[in-house]
Amino acid sequence: MVSLTHCGEALRIHAKTSHVAGLRHCQRTVVSSDIIAATSRMHFAYILILLILTPRVDSSWCRETAFVYAISYAGVVYAITRACSQGELKSCCSDHIDFGIKFAKDFVDAKEKRLKDARALMNLHNNRCGRMAVKRFMNLECKCHGVSGSCTLRTCWRAMSDFRKTGDFLRRKYNGAIQVTMNQDGSGFAVANQNFRKATKKDLVYFENSPDYCVMDKTAGSLGTAGRVCDKVSRGTDGCEVMCCGRGYDTTRVTRITKCECKFHWCCAVRCKECEETVDVHTCKAPKRAEWLDQT
Repeated sequence: MVSLTHCGEALRIHAKTSHVAGLRHCQRTVVSSDIIAATSRMHFAYILILLILTPRVDSSWCRETAFVYAISYAGVVYAITRACSQGELKSCCSDHIDFGIKFAKDFVDAKEKRLKDARALMNLHNNRCGRMAVKRFMNLECKCHGVSGSCTLRTCWRAMSDFRKTGDFLRRKYNGAIQVTMNQDGSGFAVANQNFRKATKKDLVYFENSPDYCVMDKTAGSLGTAGRVCDKVSRGTDGCEVMCCGRGYDTTRVTRITKCECKFHWCCAVRCKECEETVDVHTCKAPKRAEWLDQT
């Protein structure tokens, strides 16, 4: 059995850093996507923060959570496998993906298996989608050996492709994620809408529809984004395009006092002048009144 005790501190560090790396790729994928709606991007940001701060997100059972779990799990598998091939770990060699998968199961799945609740079943299913996605894009690479470049002898091995392929694949799975309910015996899932096909091992699954964090919703604890200051040029979650959820933004010119012309004086102080500057501040527009009333 692969364990932190047997594999040492290096594995634990790799697992932690690769978990965050998977989340960062998730963030890049979401922000750069024209397919994912603004309200979903806001919810992705919420889930990302929760998952970085806590080992388990219990407050959300939606498709965004399913995607984040899958891609962060894939990040662990990918980084551990890559560390094997680069000789950073003594317990394995080459692109040993089975070792990466085994370690990810012991490192990430352990808590879910102990809890054995509906949420654990959902997380384990989506974790499996993440590791299968990494394995899906393994390539066969070969090197020829022989005199004058002849290929009298060829050595081949399995190698991982760029992690972006895994991320893009899981994003497509997010778009086609299937809403499910628990079986009565608690052993598996049943599709929530009988008009849709049954979920397979390759599909992301979720229990609840995503909340709308773009508008005020007291029951969900959302204050909405109306009046929030946003960045006009940013494509991230702080950008007006994402934060304002397509409602547009207002621009106000304000004058403020800032520190400027700072100089270091020996020894040891930094003295600055106070300068007055005029800047544009962008704030998200409020939703239409009828839309706001529907959420309260």
